[in-house]
Amino acid sequence: MADNENLKAKPDAFWREKLTPEQYRVMRERGTERPYTETYADNTSAGVYKCAACGNDLFSSDTKFESTAPGLAGWPAFSAELSQGKVELVEDRSLGMSRTEITCGRCGAHLGHLFTDDPASTNGMHYCVNSVALAFDPKETGKA
Repeated sequence: MADNENLKAKPDAFWREKLTPEQYRVMRERGTERPYTETYADNTSAGVYKCAACGNDLFSSDTKFESTAPGLAGWPAFSAELSQGKVELVEDRSLGMSRTEITCGRCGAHLGHLFTDDPASTNGMHYCVNSVALAFDPKETGKA
């Protein structure tokens, strides 16, 4: 997809055709997949994690870690986005909670939530992402 294409304005029909039913449920209806149901929670390969909807580079494997925070293990976890603006943070008050939703900066797809309750080694930042919202590009991450 062209970088200048306004993907946030695309109608539901576009996304229903492009995404699998589970991707649509999670990424367009702001659902959550069951923990440990996809491959990326335990992936340790070097590379870049992209938005499964639009291909936007989101996270580097260099910032991926195994979350041990109660209730958050089982999904891919990152301490930082690949670069500023790759994701957008949105206040989420659904389900009677106050959380920070992570969306793709390019297409607006729901990716997961940002939490601030992890170890000091991650600066307290914990991007908890649904595997189904990601595609993995196994390549060099650009960091030495």
